[in-house]
Amino acid sequence: MSSSVSPRLFSRKEVDRHHTKDSCWVLLGNRVYDVTGFLRRHPGGEALILRRSGSDISQEIEGPPHRHSANARRWMEQYYIGELDKDSVRDTQVRGRRKPQEHTDEKEEQEEPSATSRCSKVDFETDLVDWHKPLAWQVGHLREKYDTWVHQPVDRPIRLFQSEFLEASTKTSWYMVPVVWMPLVLYLSWYCYTTLAQEKTRLFITKNYSVMVHKYTFPLIFLFGMFVWSFIEYCIHRFVFHMRPPAHNYYLITLHFLLHGQHHKSPFDGSRLVFPPGLASPVIGAFYLLMQAVFPYGLGLSMFVGGLCGYVVYDMIHYYLHYGAPQKGSYMYGLKVYHVKHHFEHQRAGFGITTTFWDRPFKTLIPDESFDGTH
Repeated sequence: MSSSVSPRLFSRKEVDRHHTKDSCWVLLGNRVYDVTGFLRRHPGGEALILRRSGSDISQEIEGPPHRHSANARRWMEQYYIGELDKDSVRDTQVRGRRKPQEHTDEKEEQEEPSATSRCSKVDFETDLVDWHKPLAWQVGHLREKYDTWVHQPVDRPIRLFQSEFLEASTKTSWYMVPVVWMPLVLYLSWYCYTTLAQEKTRLFITKNYSVMVHKYTFPLIFLFGMFVWSFIEYCIHRFVFHMRPPAHNYYLITLHFLLHGQHHKSPFDGSRLVFPPGLASPVIGAFYLLMQAVFPYGLGLSMFVGGLCGYVVYDMIHYYLHYGAPQKGSYMYGLKVYHVKHHFEHQRAGFGITTTFWDRPFKTLIPDESFDGTH
């Protein structure tokens, strides 16, 4: 909001009325935020915010148990809608003085700005790029500023291209992934099983020694293919999607942004949370050819179909981690919290999506948060 425009003022009673899923407001000091659109996205669950609706969440922002990152604070500012009016502020201060005081006046003066001083409103008019134009051909000019800029997320859809055709080709609905690929997974699973049932597929250990690949081993081969995919998923995410393009290379910066940077800039753009089947097809085709070249026909195809199923599961889980509301304490809840930390605070760690398994041996596991009380 421009400094020349007076903020909208709200009474305490008006703020208190917004405490439902349909309209949820919270406070940071005297600043009012409408976080209705963020309820389901919050990694802690919507109930956690609803319990604090109408109240000052400065304590929760600062921690313990969790101190929110600079990106989380910046993200919060996108929901700023105004300020408490003076009468409401005085009433709140009077209520605060009636409680047992453990803080001096000097500390109270220091605490109010600490809740908001690290929150910086994203100003699309003065940002490093022109948000009124497609971003694909702009980001390469950011050079050394690109890495910092792309890891400061915004709650806003991104337009990549001026061409409607190119723009549409980069978007897809989440359900298109299972609609396109799961029929192929089912068909190839049946085909692989019947192929192995012919008992003509042999795995050669040496030129003179081979073993029969029996049809009953298909489920194990299928699961092994999914396991292999989890490793490929980790490698692609870490070494391709999170490559750090040279600051002087316009084209590599642009490529990085198109592959994954745009997702980190706008992590809740629902039309770009899964790969469009048309763009994924060449990569999937390349893996098919590789598996066929390395392994005997029936064996390679069985591993491929397991990996393809693993890819579908990966894309669905990724979408759910951004828009789902898993039950607290569940496996998916832990993955959601882990992935949100990757987006907002630990962009150089936490590369596993469906599992954190590969983050452990490669030492990219996001550490458990510890709170030492310092700022």
